[in-house]
Amino acid sequence: MTNNNRMVIVIGAGLAGCEAAIRLADAGIEVTLYEMKPTKFTPAHKSNNFAELVCSNSLKADRLSTAAGLLKAEMRIFHSVCLEAAEESSVPAGGALAVNRDIFSEYITNRINSHENINVVNSVINEIPMDCVCIVATGPLTDGELANNISKLCGTESLSFFDAAAPIITADSIDMSVAFPASRYDKGDADYINCPMNKEEYQLFHSELINAESAETHSFDKKPNVYEGCMPIEILAKRGEDSIRFGPLKPVGLRDPRTDKRPWAVVQLRKENREGTLYNLVGFQTNLKFPEQKRVFSLIPGLKDAEFMRYGVMHRNSFINSPKLLNKNLSLKSNPNIFFAGQITGVEGYMESAACGILAAENVIRYINNDSALELPSITMLGALINYITDETVVDFQPMGANFGIIPSLEERIKDKAERYTKLSNRSLDWYKENDVSTRI
Repeated sequence: MTNNNRMVIVIGAGLAGCEAAIRLADAGIEVTLYEMKPTKFTPAHKSNNFAELVCSNSLKADRLSTAAGLLKAEMRIFHSVCLEAAEESSVPAGGALAVNRDIFSEYITNRINSHENINVVNSVINEIPMDCVCIVATGPLTDGELANNISKLCGTESLSFFDAAAPIITADSIDMSVAFPASRYDKGDADYINCPMNKEEYQLFHSELINAESAETHSFDKKPNVYEGCMPIEILAKRGEDSIRFGPLKPVGLRDPRTDKRPWAVVQLRKENREGTLYNLVGFQTNLKFPEQKRVFSLIPGLKDAEFMRYGVMHRNSFINSPKLLNKNLSLKSNPNIFFAGQITGVEGYMESAACGILAAENVIRYINNDSALELPSITMLGALINYITDETVVDFQPMGANFGIIPSLEERIKDKAERYTKLSNRSLDWYKENDVSTRI
C-alpha cells in the first residue's frame, strides 16, 4: 500500500511513544501525540510528565558485555532521546545506568513540547484512527474502551491482560548428561527436553518450592481469581505433595534412558524460539522472588547450572499476540497503516520499549516514503528482540526483554561468559558499521 500522508498520530507518551514522536518529527513529519494524562491516570502513574518511570529508576547495565549495554549501544546509533535524557539525569549506580526520574521525564517532556513538528493533545482516545498512519504505544496498562477497540481490531483473543510467564533458560546451560530429549509415548520428534527426578529429589524440590518467598504484588497487579491454567506452580504445589507430580510434572509416557524406567517426576522444557537457543519450564508460571526462582529451580536435575534469561512473572500486563499480528516492520498484517510499539508488543523493559519505538518510527518514515523496511538481523540485540516478538513459531507468546539467549551463538565456543558476551556485542556493532546504518538514519 502506498502512503503519501506526511502526518502521523502517535498514541501514548511513554518511552516508546516519545522516542517515536521525536524521531518522526526530526524527519520533518507532523506528529499528533495523544496522551491521556493529566485527564486520566493509570493506577501506576503519578506525574504529568511524559516518559514517566514507574517501577524503578534503573535502566540496567551500561557495560557492553551485557545485553542491556548492547541494546543501549545500538540505541545510541539511532540517537535515542531516552539515552540523551539519561545522560542529563544520571545518578551514581555502580555499573548500572540510573537516573533522577523527575529530571529524566522533564527533559523528554520539554523536548516534545518544544518541537515545532509535534502537537500534543492531552485527551483520552478510545479508538485507533483508521484513516491515517498511526503508532499505538499505549503501554502495559492499556485498558477500557481503547483496549476493547484494540481487541476488536486484532481479534478477540489477541490482547492479554494478565502476564503469567514461566522462566526461560539457555539451551547451552542444560546438563544433557542428566536431561534427555523425548515426547510422551514417543509421539512427535522429541520436541521436549526432560529433567527426571527420583522420589528423594522430588520431595526436596517440593519442600523448597512451597516454602520459598513470593514477590510482593502492586495493587494494580492483583487479580483475585487466577484461572487454573495460570496457577503459580508454588500455589499448586501447596495443595499436596503429589499435586504437581500429577500435574505439570507428571512422568507418564516417559522413560529415563539412564535407568530405562519411568521417573518419579519430570520437569519438561519446551523450545522458546525457532533456533532452539532458549527453553521455558513448562507449567512453571510463578510469583516467587527472582533469587528464590534461581535457588529452587536449580535443584531440578539437569538445571544445576541453568542460565536464566527471564524469570517467571505474574502481573497485570496488556500486550498483543505480536507473532500472529505484526509484520517485521511492526505494522499490523491486517492494516499496514497501523504500527505498534513498546511494551504492548511484548518487549519487556524501559529500554526495550524505547528501542521498539525508535524502530517503529523509522519504519513509518520508510513506509511514508515508499522505501523498504528496516529489518535488523538477529545478531543485533534490537533485531533479535523484534524477530522474537514476530516469530510465528513461538508457542504461548509471552513478553521478552533483552538477553543474549535470543541472539545466535558464535561459531567458536567461549566458556568465559563476559568474553563471550563482549564478542557477541562487537559482532552486532560491527554489523551496523559494515552496513553504514548510522550514516543512513
